[in-house]
Amino acid sequence: MPNQNLTLIAFLLDRSGSMQSIKSDVVGGFDAFLTEQRGGDGECRVTLAQFDNEYEVVYHDVPVGEVPPLALNPRGSTALLDSMGKLITDTAAEISARAEEDRPGSVIIAIMTDGLENASHEWSRPAIKSLVEQQTNEFGWEFLYMGADQDAVEVGRGLGVKAEQAVTYGRGKSREAMAAMSGNVRGYRNAKLADMDAAMPAFSDEQRVELSEE
Repeated sequence: MPNQNLTLIAFLLDRSGSMQSIKSDVVGGFDAFLTEQRGGDGECRVTLAQFDNEYEVVYHDVPVGEVPPLALNPRGSTALLDSMGKLITDTAAEISARAEEDRPGSVIIAIMTDGLENASHEWSRPAIKSLVEQQTNEFGWEFLYMGADQDAVEVGRGLGVKAEQAVTYGRGKSREAMAAMSGNVRGYRNAKLADMDAAMPAFSDEQRVELSEE
């Protein structure tokens, strides 16, 4: 059986050029997210990948207490599909290579972007949707999608993300979007320790209203 005390959070963060205008809020929000997760129960490890038209793993499977501050340098275009495909398949392969007792009991893939796909070449939207649904239904992974300047629920649905786990945020609300996501993740981690079948909390109506307001 996987280690139910261990959560892996793999975060995919947009660093395309349009993120420049909200850079400071994203950095502050991400660092606050890590601070909150450090206070959660159980063991937590974090992988961070950033993407524009290129994909980069910033750090991999690091204990949450040892994660460095975020450095974000926006540039380039938005290869969201290729980056999702790379992060998900690499994470799945790495987990499957471990002894079962060393595998995380909970895997959370969190995606934050402020723009729409415009630069992928390897992965199509239907292929990503199938991949996300496979990891959700067969392996119990949880996917969170936060998107600005778009209908994130509709875009997320096209990527295989459950509607209740996708949220639209105003460009001036990136820090608040991180906070909402962080609270949901910490609540999920704590609940999983008591009930291995616990589900990720949905983004609430109150959170959606707050995040949509500029």
